[in-house]
Amino acid sequence: MRSGSSNSAIGATVPRSNPDRRRALGVRILWALILAPPVLGALYFGPPYSDALMLVVGAVAAWEWARLCGRGALGPPGTIVIGAVVAAVVAAILREYSVAGWLIAVGAMGATVAASRDRQAAALWYGVGVAYLATACLAFLWLRADPNLGRAIALWLVAVVWATDTGAYLVGRTLGGAKLAPSISPGKTWAGLFGGVGAAALVGLFVAVLRGQGNTVALVGASMALALVAQVGDLFESSLKRRFGAKDSSDLIPGHGGLLDRVDGLLAGALVLGGAIWLMGSSN
Repeated sequence: MRSGSSNSAIGATVPRSNPDRRRALGVRILWALILAPPVLGALYFGPPYSDALMLVVGAVAAWEWARLCGRGALGPPGTIVIGAVVAAVVAAILREYSVAGWLIAVGAMGATVAASRDRQAAALWYGVGVAYLATACLAFLWLRADPNLGRAIALWLVAVVWATDTGAYLVGRTLGGAKLAPSISPGKTWAGLFGGVGAAALVGLFVAVLRGQGNTVALVGASMALALVAQVGDLFESSLKRRFGAKDSSDLIPGHGGLLDRVDGLLAGALVLGGAIWLMGSSN
């Protein structure tokens, strides 16, 4: 799934002669190859495997988010964040989406209040974590649950985000240039942004040709839009880490940082894509 401090390093310049950098890149590639097959397999075969995958993603991402807000400690607010996200994902797996919505609302409020009582300056961020992580996981579960298009949508979304990360990293490190958001993530460049969007467009074109349908322009455009959303998700997580003085969300995945570093763009993409499809469906 996504980024390492930020894997969508829209542009870190890596000297080719630096052996340490080369080893780090080798470790990153190795772990990507290890983790990709089970992730793709779970998404391909769907429930219960995709449900279990999102439960793990939600739980670990919530743990990392809570530790970031607590600067390494969980405490009562962090425990509420984890419990609320896990409970909401379980409710969504059981297709109790209204119950999941209430769990998110109560959990976000409870985490914020608990952090406020502990006099933590980051109180609001605990509540934001519950709302953002749980809703994004629910959106992905809802998308994958579609009996007709769920598999195709889930795999396309993951392919677009991974292509965005890869294109941004390769083009950014090769060309360098003007910084995209130096106050948030100094390593990201405009060249990397365009490289990521271009790679996503190629994924959209490939999928359109593969499916043999006459919606090539729409699919390429949607892929490019999702690439931009993924970049925003990456910058959002980078701003969170910068706020709390962390380089990575954790050191869980060698060469990548934490799970949240890997799925930041995917969560944002699922949230926006799910919302867009839901709105289009409700308007018909």
